[in-house]
Amino acid sequence: MASLIFNNVTVQYPIYNSRSRSLRNQLVRISTGGRIESEAGQIQIVTALKEVNFELKNGDAVGLVGHNGAGKSTMLRTMAGIYTPISGEITRKGTVATVLEMGAGMDPELTGYQNITRMAVLMGMSIAEIQKKTHEIEEFTQLGGFLHLPVRTYSAGMATRLMFAVATSKQPDILLVDEVFGTGDAEFQTKAKERMEALISSVGIFVFASHSTELVRSYCNRFFKLEHGCVVEIGAAELPD
Repeated sequence: MASLIFNNVTVQYPIYNSRSRSLRNQLVRISTGGRIESEAGQIQIVTALKEVNFELKNGDAVGLVGHNGAGKSTMLRTMAGIYTPISGEITRKGTVATVLEMGAGMDPELTGYQNITRMAVLMGMSIAEIQKKTHEIEEFTQLGGFLHLPVRTYSAGMATRLMFAVATSKQPDILLVDEVFGTGDAEFQTKAKERMEALISSVGIFVFASHSTELVRSYCNRFFKLEHGCVVEIGAAELPD
């Protein structure tokens, strides 16, 4: 049984050399969506998540909503264990797979094939499992010869295709997704949608950050609104239009 519990979780990060630039300070406040808690010298501490509490269990499909910079991506990274909170406790039960933007779990200097192995190993797959899945991943990405090239030569869309194919090649207990449905041409979007729907129905916990209220309503049965580092659970009627 999958579960994911946040108990008073706070995530902060520093921004350096910004004290002397009042305009930059204002832009930081706007862009992060977090609250600037303290400042010492030329270091500002931004609170991206503040004392967050929730419990997810099997069958939960959670939509994360909020304005740009509200902390949706930070939330997903913290759920995945990429970011470590400064306080509070996170309890995870089950395997985790992520579909995040360019750079998450991928080494740009490695080839597409090397990254398939790297990301799959990080997901807990054995070399034998990876070898069995590689052809399926090749076919789904439609990247052809680009898989022999370093990922730094890829467009953001190509990189997302590769990450999506690897992340969805194995059924995890917990699946974390950040805005993937708009990537690629119409044919790939259709393939991604079909594959995602099949995966969502089979995983224990699904968490989806998106600006599309339509998609959030379609795929989720719980809704978290993020604003200024705080997280509030809302009803479907309270979702933005």
